[in-house]
Amino acid sequence: MPQQGDTFITELQVAHLQWGSHRHTNTRGIVYGEGYLQIAASNAYRFDITNNHSSIRSAEYDFSTSDGFITNGKLLAAGNQYKREYAKQFQGSGNLKLLGSWFIHLGVSAGDKIQIEFLSPTEIRLTKI
Repeated sequence: MPQQGDTFITELQVAHLQWGSHRHTNTRGIVYGEGYLQIAASNAYRFDITNNHSSIRSAEYDFSTSDGFITNGKLLAAGNQYKREYAKQFQGSGNLKLLGSWFIHLGVSAGDKIQIEFLSPTEIRLTKI
């Protein structure tokens, strides 16, 4: 379980910034404005970030952005790594455009980095660095 003070950095790629439109599958139509944050397997295992396949804890986290653009938001630890219960991404819980709107607000591009900081085991602060 993540602890207060745990942090990691993820580097944004085009797929993270344009999740709904930069796709290599036809499983659903194009949706503009979606975004997500990748969780490397090493970070998922080190901080025990599990998805909804795990019965150990909720996959939902409260979050805010350090610039105040998003306060009292909800992130979902989703997808799965090689070990099925470990998450591979953070996405807006029930709103796949939530992070995309923040990315647009910041004017980020591929190569920019986001720090993910755990304020508690269930609360996150996101910061563009």
